[in-house]
Amino acid sequence: MNYDMIRAADQRLAGYMRRTPLLTAPQLDAIAGRRVFVKAENLQHTGSFKFRGGWSAITSLSGKQREAGVVAFSSGNHAQGVAMAAAAHDVPAVIVMPADAPEAKRRNTEWLGAEVQLFDRAGEDRAAIGAKLAEERGLTLIKPFDEPQVIAGQGTTGLEIAKQAKAAGVEVADVLICCGGGGLTSGIALALEAEAPGLKPRPVEPEGFDDVKKSLEAGSIQSIEPRPGALCDAILSPSPGELTFPIMKRLCGPGIVVTEEEALKAMAVAFSHLNMVLEPGGAVGLAAALFHPDESEGGDVIVVASGGNVDPAIFSRAITEHGVAL
Repeated sequence: MNYDMIRAADQRLAGYMRRTPLLTAPQLDAIAGRRVFVKAENLQHTGSFKFRGGWSAITSLSGKQREAGVVAFSSGNHAQGVAMAAAAHDVPAVIVMPADAPEAKRRNTEWLGAEVQLFDRAGEDRAAIGAKLAEERGLTLIKPFDEPQVIAGQGTTGLEIAKQAKAAGVEVADVLICCGGGGLTSGIALALEAEAPGLKPRPVEPEGFDDVKKSLEAGSIQSIEPRPGALCDAILSPSPGELTFPIMKRLCGPGIVVTEEEALKAMAVAFSHLNMVLEPGGAVGLAAALFHPDESEGGDVIVVASGGNVDPAIFSRAITEHGVAL
């Protein structure tokens, strides 16, 4: 996994992915006490950055692999990214999703033409299910984060951040990235190392699912016990990846942890002041910028708003409980 793969993925994605904007609002700056720039990946195809990795992975397959089809496991965003890319290239796709995944994500994945197989997040191993399906049906497994071509696709986000930050006159800043298994974080880290070394990637996780933060502190991969029902379903990986962790260990600053309530509050702020719809997992980076300013280096901060595929009930809760006050 290297920078050249990210540049190659960027070429394959050109004309298909959206070059998402870097947004600002004075209200965010006032809350955070510094300038805040928000990379709006919720506006990407399928509502999250995962389209980048899905397209990168599908377009790197051989003709024989495309004909046989692919399998992926995901709570919804990687599922939709792979499903859309597969459909565009007439590649059959099977997606293994947890039974408690948001209904909207499951419906959208099926609408995009993928076959969905549900599993029990608490009692079954999604990786084992995916590997079994791949072997039995001759499918190519596209992992959600620990896959070189997926990391390369996600890294194109970093290429855009580097260019947009330069245009905004930002040379030194923390880049707060919503982090599950580390595909987005490690990809952005590699891109920034080459294009904007003054921008420091920082993984952000929800409370109780801070395996990346713990791993960075320990210097080795640490795992957490998965549990169902958490709001930030998009970034609930039990441990960082074998590929992603060494990259994050080398290039990232310390991890930051936010609460679910802070994520909901950040969703309300984004809607009120940026007209953005974020899901809880896609809002943890903004929550860190707004409500944990002491954990970032001084000066400007860049936030990756990684996704906006939120259930209406959860979005309504965020606005109802936090929208008026902010």
